[in-house]
Amino acid sequence: MKQLLATALVAAAAAAALSACNVDDISNAAAGSHKNPAMGDTDNYTVAQQNAIQSAQGYLDMSGFSRAGLIQQLSSKAGEGFRKTDAMFAVNHIKVDWNKEAVESAKQYLKMGTGFSRAGLIDQLSSKAGEGFTASQATYAANRVGL
Repeated sequence: MKQLLATALVAAAAAAALSACNVDDISNAAAGSHKNPAMGDTDNYTVAQQNAIQSAQGYLDMSGFSRAGLIQQLSSKAGEGFRKTDAMFAVNHIKVDWNKEAVESAKQYLKMGTGFSRAGLIDQLSSKAGEGFTASQATYAANRVGL
């Protein structure tokens, strides 16, 4: 139930963030005129790889994703539908502080008011059915949010 609620909240946030995007910025990025310094020189990347990187960065800007969760979001049919290889390429070519992402995710869960214990939050953050963070990242997040 918690995973379903969290998924719904992330989906709603994603829809709101994407609807707020500036169309000119999206067009310029797709045309290659906007380069993310975290990505390096994208001239040698395929269009699909560039788009996957842009999409990955957008998801990270709005919500706390684990590496596994972000790859799943980018590659699933219910998500962005990128090929898994392009999703993995994107995640490997952006700078991400996964501990910070775990803390963001933990804070979102605590805001839901569902009353997580320390062990419950760590389990939610680290399980494959949950967010997919490593046990170390989940523990770091629990420590940072005060559990």
